[in-house]
This record gives sequence, C-alpha cells and structure tokens, in this order.
Amino acid sequence: MKLRFWTVPWQATVWLTALMFAAVSARATVELASPFTSHMVLQRDLKVPVWGWAEPGELITVAFAGQKATTTAGTDGHWRVDLTPLTASAESRNLTVTGSLTAQPIQLEDVLVGEVWLASGQSNMDFSVSKKVKYFAGVTNEEVEIAAAHYPLIRMFTGAFAKTYAPTNRVGGHWLVCSPETVPGFSAVGYFFARDLQRDIQVPVGIITEAFGASTAEAWIRRDALAADPQLKPMLDSFDAKVEAFRTNPPPVVAAPRSEDVSARDTNSVGSSTNKVTARRRRAPAVRDPIQDQHNATVLYNGMIAPIIPYAIRGAIWYQGESIVGGPAGRALYPHVQATLVRDWRALWAEGAFPFYIVQLAGQEAESNNPLVREAQATILSLPNTGMAVTTDIGERKNVHPKNKQDVGDRLARIALAHVYGRSIEYSGPQYQSLRVEGEKIRLTFSHLGGGLVARGGPLKWFGIAGTDGKFVPAEATIEGDTVVVHSNMVTAPTAVRYAWVNYPEGANLFNAAGLPAPQFRTDAPTLNP
Repeated sequence: MKLRFWTVPWQATVWLTALMFAAVSARATVELASPFTSHMVLQRDLKVPVWGWAEPGELITVAFAGQKATTTAGTDGHWRVDLTPLTASAESRNLTVTGSLTAQPIQLEDVLVGEVWLASGQSNMDFSVSKKVKYFAGVTNEEVEIAAAHYPLIRMFTGAFAKTYAPTNRVGGHWLVCSPETVPGFSAVGYFFARDLQRDIQVPVGIITEAFGASTAEAWIRRDALAADPQLKPMLDSFDAKVEAFRTNPPPVVAAPRSEDVSARDTNSVGSSTNKVTARRRRAPAVRDPIQDQHNATVLYNGMIAPIIPYAIRGAIWYQGESIVGGPAGRALYPHVQATLVRDWRALWAEGAFPFYIVQLAGQEAESNNPLVREAQATILSLPNTGMAVTTDIGERKNVHPKNKQDVGDRLARIALAHVYGRSIEYSGPQYQSLRVEGEKIRLTFSHLGGGLVARGGPLKWFGIAGTDGKFVPAEATIEGDTVVVHSNMVTAPTAVRYAWVNYPEGANLFNAAGLPAPQFRTDAPTLNP
C-alpha cells in the first residue's frame, strides 16, 4: 500500500506560524505600573507594593533581592504583590516580573533601595535646574550646579503632564540617574532636597516629581474626598457643570491650553540633554475644555497622582499656593483644602501619617503672594508630621519663580533630617510665641532660636506696632537676649505687632544663628482651623 502524505503549501505554513506567534504574543501582556522602570529607587524599611496588569488568571512572580512574591491577576487583569521591607542598598540589582502566559519576563535593571520622596505642586516645583529646559526656570549658578551634579545614587522620575476627568492608571515618565547630562531637566527643588539628604544619610534617594504649573490644590484631590465634604463639594459640582456644558456645546476648534507658569513636557524631553523643551506662552482660547484646566478639581489627581499610588514613599514635599484663587473667600477656604489634600493622600497611600512638608511662598509684588496667603499655608503645621520651609527672604520683586532653589531644598532637607532621620539640627527660623506689653513697648518671645536671634545685615526691619485703634505704624525693633523689643513714639499704649506684613518685605532680616529666617507673623492673627 502506498502511503500518502498531505503537504501544506509554504504560504499556509507561514500563515499558520504567524497565527501561532500572534496567539503567543496576545498572551504576552504582563505590564508594570508607570513608576516601575530601570534605574528606580525602592523605599527601604517599608513593604514595597509592585503592581501591574496581565491576562486574567495569569500567575505573576516578582523577584528582587532574594525575594519572590507570587500572585494571580484578577478578573480585571490587575495584580499586585508586596515585597517585605528591604534594607537600603546602593548595589545595582535587577527586578524581574514573570507571567505564566508571557513569553519573556520583564527585567528592570539598576534598581537601588533607599529613600523615596514625592515632589508635587505647581511651577516652582516643576522649575527645572536649567533654563534651557524650561523657559521660566534655571537656578542661581546654573552652570556650576550642573557641572557638579555627579550623584549616581540620586534618581528622579518626572511624570508627564496629564489632566483627565477620571482616574487613570498610567502616567508617562521614567527614572533617570543624576548626572550633568540629566540634571538640567530635574525639578530643582526636588534635586537640591535629594542632594542634601543623600550627602547626609548616605543611601540612595529617589524623587518622584508630579507637578503642574498654575495648578490649584483642589486639582490634586480625588473626587470621593471632595464629594464627601460639604465645604468642597461645590468645587466638584462647578467642575462637572463646566464639563457638561462643554460637551453639550463644544467650540469648533479647541486651542492648546494656556498656563501662565508652565512649560510643555513629555517623557522623552525631560532630563534629556539631546531633546530639550523650551516652552513659550500661549494665548488662551476663548473656550477651554475644563478637563484641560489645571485650576479645576480632581483633574491632576486623576492624571498624575492616581497612577503612582501606592508606590512606597517616605513622604512628600509640596510647593504650591500661587494659584490660591477666589479672593478672601478662597484664602479662607484654602487651609481646609490643603488639609484635605494631606489627609486624603495619606489615606490613599495607607502608610500612616507620612511626612508632608510644604514651601511657604516667597515674597513678591503680586496679589497671590500676600501675607494672608502665607498665613493660610502655615495652618498646615496644625496637622501631625508636617513642616514648612520659609522662603520670604529669597523672593524676587517681579518674578514668581525665584532662582534660588538651593536654599529651598536645604530648608526642606533640614526638616526631614531633623524629623525623619534623627539629626540634631535646627530646621526652622524663629517662630513667634508670645508677647508681653511693657509700658510703651512690646516684648516678643520666640521658639527655634537656633543659637540666638540675629539681625542680619543691620538693624531689624519691617516691624510694625498698633494700639487699640488697630492702626499699624512703622516701629523700631531691637534684639534683647532671646527676645525682640518693639516700640514707636507714635503708639503709647501698644497692643499688637506685625513683622514683614507686606507682599514683598525686601530686606526682612530677623534670623536665627542657624541662618534660617523668621516667617511673617502678626500677633493679632485670627485662628484658622484646617
């Protein structure tokens, strides 16, 4: 009997092979969440969530530093494992993710373990080290700072700009190793904060920068938190009404969104010395998509914060406030908005009351930079585990983006070193504590003397005094031991004192011996409860 063999034309063989390859490729869907890229820093001494997406039911194994953690992707494809707390290490190691249905594992290289901080806010946090990357930026002594930026144990992830109506699970960006080639695109405040920390604690430091110029605080808060709060729900209702109106009656052409203090950014340009971005101001369109307006509630939380939760962090640094809007009503509400943001982020990360340190606005001749705004910001100190870096002394009269970001980073790092890392250092300038009326004078006492009170560069300036009529007049002030004595021949029965209580108190010079400035204050301040 003659055997007969069925032969397949070569075209069919190619077709079948392609189908088989496509079937395998379709299953090769294991993905990691946005913050996980090569060169990243993982947080030490805390559980480390690692998460992503795969085929529903796929078995996922994550391997790093001798640990293996396994889980199964849920019906929605989402998976997560928690690595047990890791010890700080500058050793370059790989993190591997393997899926049971995936052809090739994911391998991230050069992963370190140390301290991770989130840096967020608006343009003064987005402000890059080099003016060649952001038109409004560039630090003092830019070229010197860039040339000296040889810190391979400092890494930064810079999230791409994204404003969305609903929470997303992706934000563009990747971790970059600090070097003269990459640091030009780094957040300057984030970089100097990391540099000062790393020099002291001698472990890797990672910064996740999620900042957007001209943004309001409510733009960074999730919908559920706003909706549940009677004071804040009107912000959400207003936003939803704008969205509905825009969708119902859209303009024929939507121009690019305008931001007074923000540059364009994408993940291929930030931190790259070969593909730099130089933004230019854009004319505001007559009608603007409210979702693409960084002043509106939730839009930046949705696009830039939701995708990075719950990446393990030590804490957050925050530089925002220029966009407090709404006049007196907006300022009055701001302490509550700020406190809501802190509480909500802490709840979402589920790491407890992690450190949250803000930068108080620098002095400037602008309505948004007035003492009442700074007073509203200072209410954050009523929350546990918070701190505030005072920058009144480093402002520039006509520039909302002062170039001295070195002192900003230093002052934030001091707070962290004192409160998180156990260093015995002064971290605050003199803080007004109490007053005592002594005839025609008022004597002020302070905490955070830092080795003693100092009138930097000459007699004390910018003190005012008032009597029962509440009218403040310029006053003479002198340091006597650990106190400041204030008086004026125009006020015989004084009741209150104010210090540097103007938008731009140029030359305000009450410091402590540690070199830190006293914040603006008024002894007649109202109580602001977050």
